[in-house]
Amino acid sequence: GSLIEQLTTEKYECMVCCEVVRIVAPVWSCQNCYHVFHLNCIKKWARSPASQAEDGNSGWRCPACQNASTQVPKTYTCFCGKVHNPEWNRNEIPHSCGELCGKKRQCLDCPHLCNILCHPGPCPSCPAFVTKTCECGQTSHSVRCGQSTKIHCSNVCGNTLNCGKHSCTQVCHAGKCSPCQLTAQQVCYCGSNFKEVLCGTKEEFSDGFGNFSCQNICGKKLNCGRHNCTQVCHPQPCQLCPRLPQVVYRCPCGQTPLSKLLELGCVERKICTDPIPSCGKTCGKPLSCGSYEFIHTCESLCHEGDCRPCSHTSNIYCRCGFKKKVTAITFMCDKRCNKKRSCGRHKCTEVCCVDTEHKCSLVCGRKLNCGLHRCEEPCHRGSCQTCWQTSFDELTCYCGESVIYPPVPCGTQPPECKKTCTRPHDCDHPVYHSCHSEEKCPPCTYLTQKWCMGKHENTLLFSLFLVCGAVPKLESPICGTLLYPHRAIRYRLTGQVQSQAPQCRRGLASKSWFFICKLSPTQLHLLQIAAISIATKLTDLQLGDSVEISRLITKKEMKQARLQCDEECLALQRNRRLAEALEIDDNSDPFNIRSSGPKYSDLLKEDARKDLKFVSDIEKEMKMLVEAVNKGKHTKKSHCYPPMNRDHRRIIHELAQVYGIESVSYDNEPKRNVVITAVKGKSVCPSNTLTSVLDKEMQSRAPPPIPHYKQTDKSSGNSGLSKPLKEEPVIDYFDVQD
Repeated sequence: GSLIEQLTTEKYECMVCCEVVRIVAPVWSCQNCYHVFHLNCIKKWARSPASQAEDGNSGWRCPACQNASTQVPKTYTCFCGKVHNPEWNRNEIPHSCGELCGKKRQCLDCPHLCNILCHPGPCPSCPAFVTKTCECGQTSHSVRCGQSTKIHCSNVCGNTLNCGKHSCTQVCHAGKCSPCQLTAQQVCYCGSNFKEVLCGTKEEFSDGFGNFSCQNICGKKLNCGRHNCTQVCHPQPCQLCPRLPQVVYRCPCGQTPLSKLLELGCVERKICTDPIPSCGKTCGKPLSCGSYEFIHTCESLCHEGDCRPCSHTSNIYCRCGFKKKVTAITFMCDKRCNKKRSCGRHKCTEVCCVDTEHKCSLVCGRKLNCGLHRCEEPCHRGSCQTCWQTSFDELTCYCGESVIYPPVPCGTQPPECKKTCTRPHDCDHPVYHSCHSEEKCPPCTYLTQKWCMGKHENTLLFSLFLVCGAVPKLESPICGTLLYPHRAIRYRLTGQVQSQAPQCRRGLASKSWFFICKLSPTQLHLLQIAAISIATKLTDLQLGDSVEISRLITKKEMKQARLQCDEECLALQRNRRLAEALEIDDNSDPFNIRSSGPKYSDLLKEDARKDLKFVSDIEKEMKMLVEAVNKGKHTKKSHCYPPMNRDHRRIIHELAQVYGIESVSYDNEPKRNVVITAVKGKSVCPSNTLTSVLDKEMQSRAPPPIPHYKQTDKSSGNSGLSKPLKEEPVIDYFDVQD
């Protein structure tokens, strides 16, 4: 219904060209997802490399459902496929023929064809009713044709189980009946062992007496009645007695037939217990000792039973092949294997080792990612798997406001909570930090009245000011005595607070900085607001980041906290009045002061000299990005750099400010990367790049070239010194890369 409405009102869009599908435009409909496309669009898509299936042999993929097709559509047909190039009729569905659909429905067991008019989308379910039997086949019911639900009655199944002896006792069910769960006692082939098994288990291995082999010696009496069977437990019957006269035809060593010995006067054997005549020759049967080149044989005369041990000696290698010894039996050397085991951590240390894989049998024992449990797998290479233990208790923050519901993987940190910390504190001052999972709370940031060490001045300070644990020597800017052992915090009136550790000396407070010992009440109020933010972002402050406080104070407070003007301020005012009198625009640059190029910080230059190739590549990328956005039709263009260390990211951020490019860092270490975005009209390429500035500085430091002169012949009319030779090129040794 939705497809019909959108096609009729021309609101349906082709996924290939993103244009509206007109009611008179030739279309093609996917028979798997029923999306409608322009016929020309789907032809182009099917021939494009992007549409090919992954294996390369399954044809092209539908843009919507990715279903592979082998044939490319060529003709425009109606939805049911009976009419080519259907004409549009305002009283019919667009792209349909107006006749009965007649397609086979999706239900495999429905014999009825679709009986509605030619339509887009799947055919509706069959409305006909048919009679179906239940799963056990005992009852019948009238249901809709093609209904996928199975019919179950309340009768017992009663079908014969796999054992062939018992019947199914389950209520009418789908699929095969479960195996018989009754137990039966089975006996082994030799009759000495029994075991309990499920009824019908391995009945095909029965020999009529037993059902399995117990792997013991059979021991049954043979047909002779005098000897027992020496084979492993086996199905009946046992073999003939190997000593029967009708079975033995040769002497014990096998070299002479018994018929020939009978002609020489030997007594004929009547029963199996009669001795087998000996030929009197050397036995000659091969022994287990020796090697492939030198086979040792039995030197005894023809005899019954096993051969005697070998009397010879030979050079035999140990099983690992490291040592050779003259002996009659195999032996093991005392060499310990020094090869690494499969884990790569431990050595084999086996004596006379013949192992090829050297699997480690020790337990790994390393701590898992949760930090609480250890790996119980056999010692292995690489990282251990994540901890498989899971808690089914709720994990909450300290105050209980934020909750992580089970199952909670082992090692999961408590959830972050925005509520105020409710832990007991050492002081009774107001709490400004949020709820946290650490046992120890951050230092108190409330301002209190405290005397300096020399009892010269009563100043507002933080109640607990030991922020980083460092104890620098700080002197009062007024009295010069030592202040409290804390890490000094200075703030700039532009709205940023930074953590520094300078020596507070006389006269150090300048026009841009105020120390805590010399603050006005308004400035102390600003500092108190800034300290609240510092307490929650202490980690970022120690890394050199800043905290924005301009939004936390009013313009009136900001105006009251301004500094007194000095000589530089007066000079700027005088220049501004002179520019107004001469009608000079503030944006103009008559003396090319601003066009001299951007100013790069000394820190940025120092970092660039360490990795000049990296800086050159970054500037090339930024230049291409700025040119592309200024020449193209898009207002913004972005580029994502790969993950890199903090120093490289800082270089990118500083260069982005020079180019007027926005830069943002994403993800956590060690995958943290930078994304830069150039904006049309805002991002510009500087006249002097950082690499060109460094090249000029290096050239200015290089010594001037020394001219070379050649001496001429004295007989000539020219002077002794001729014109200087062509200057050799100046090599900038500061620009040579490793």
